[in-house]
Amino acid sequence: MKISIVGTGYVGLVTGTCFADTGVNVTCVDIDNDKISKLKKGVVPIYEPGLETMIKTNVEKGRLHFSTSLKESLEQTDVIFIAVGTPPGEDGSADLRHVLAVAKDIGKHIDHSIVVVTKSTVPIGTAEKVRKTIREELENRNADITFYMASNPEFLKEGSAIDDFLKPDRIIVGTDDDEADRIIRRLYKPFLLNNHPIYFMDIPSAELTKYAANAMLATKISFMNDIANLCELVGADVNMVRQGIGSDSRIGNKFIYPGIGYGGSCFPKDVKAIIRTGNSYKYPLRLLQAVEDINEDQKRLMADKVKEYFNSELAGKTFSLWGLSFKPNTDDMREAPAIVIINTLLEAGAKVKAYDPVAMNEARKIFGDNITYGQDPYDVLIDSDGLLLVTEWPEFRIPNYNVMRKLMKHKVVFDGRNIYEKTEMKENGFDYFGVGRSLNESKLS
Repeated sequence: MKISIVGTGYVGLVTGTCFADTGVNVTCVDIDNDKISKLKKGVVPIYEPGLETMIKTNVEKGRLHFSTSLKESLEQTDVIFIAVGTPPGEDGSADLRHVLAVAKDIGKHIDHSIVVVTKSTVPIGTAEKVRKTIREELENRNADITFYMASNPEFLKEGSAIDDFLKPDRIIVGTDDDEADRIIRRLYKPFLLNNHPIYFMDIPSAELTKYAANAMLATKISFMNDIANLCELVGADVNMVRQGIGSDSRIGNKFIYPGIGYGGSCFPKDVKAIIRTGNSYKYPLRLLQAVEDINEDQKRLMADKVKEYFNSELAGKTFSLWGLSFKPNTDDMREAPAIVIINTLLEAGAKVKAYDPVAMNEARKIFGDNITYGQDPYDVLIDSDGLLLVTEWPEFRIPNYNVMRKLMKHKVVFDGRNIYEKTEMKENGFDYFGVGRSLNESKLS
């Protein structure tokens, strides 16, 4: 079986590589000549554990190819996946220009029956727009070629994407034709043999499932952050509350860890997009609007705590950040809380020194020389007025308190991920501020 993946971003590259690993002949296509040239040389543009090795293996075995020519990749292809970016527009709606541009090229070049699959996260109705665009191009060519549409949303978590693809919780496929159903089933046969759940449904339902799933997870995060902020006001400990509610099987213990807001390429974009979809149908999604508002406020939480601690006198002070990416095991800084935190500190006249195991190059694209980049976690602590733990990388979990005390000017830690014990911090001479973990007595009268 031969497939093509258009787009070598996070979704496209992981999808193509993992399909190749199941024995499928895959061509990954991108208009970025430099990116394709580097991929052919084994240079991977994103950080994802295990991906580089898997790409090298499948390239060597002749199952994975890279090209800048969509026309050439379509030859004898059974299925083509559209996996290009759908960034949010100014109004929060998904920008479909790249998706429809690919659809137009498909219509210009296909010469045989093919299944066209939207893999990008796209609003409800996008598959129909793709179908219409392809048909218009075929009509312009006077070409009578049958093609089928399908929706196959991705559910990959950055940092564990390979396992998520090869051992999925579920596979969602939207089709409206028996032939498309048959071909997609054949493509996913290795997963069916391993008893991974696959759900076939209509295309609009598949498109909405992706948004609904991410919106639900984002809701759990914002709900827990709201409860965490209440915990600080009443003198409760959110970690205890989290354990208490997480033991309820109807709620579960996933995505109820409080922190400084969600980021990345999925939740922020998808919540905005589904809100926009509701508005377009004159049905405001009030709960999800609140979810987004809470998340934006939460990203400012750490900087607000710093301001309160220093009585808003931050000018000339130096603050250290441990972690820049929106979560561990990725270099992705899209919508990362670190961006809001750093910008707030810089605007207040402070200096920022930061360290992240893999996201430093991404940070340089955003901040340039406006901040200082450390060689290791302790390098950024020299003469620091405070440490802000932003991303819970494993190497930050057991810090050397003796070294920290010697290097830091002010002994204060702002823990945005609650990875440290407040009593241990106090015993080692540090003022400590977590999320939802008040050190004071209840403020209720």
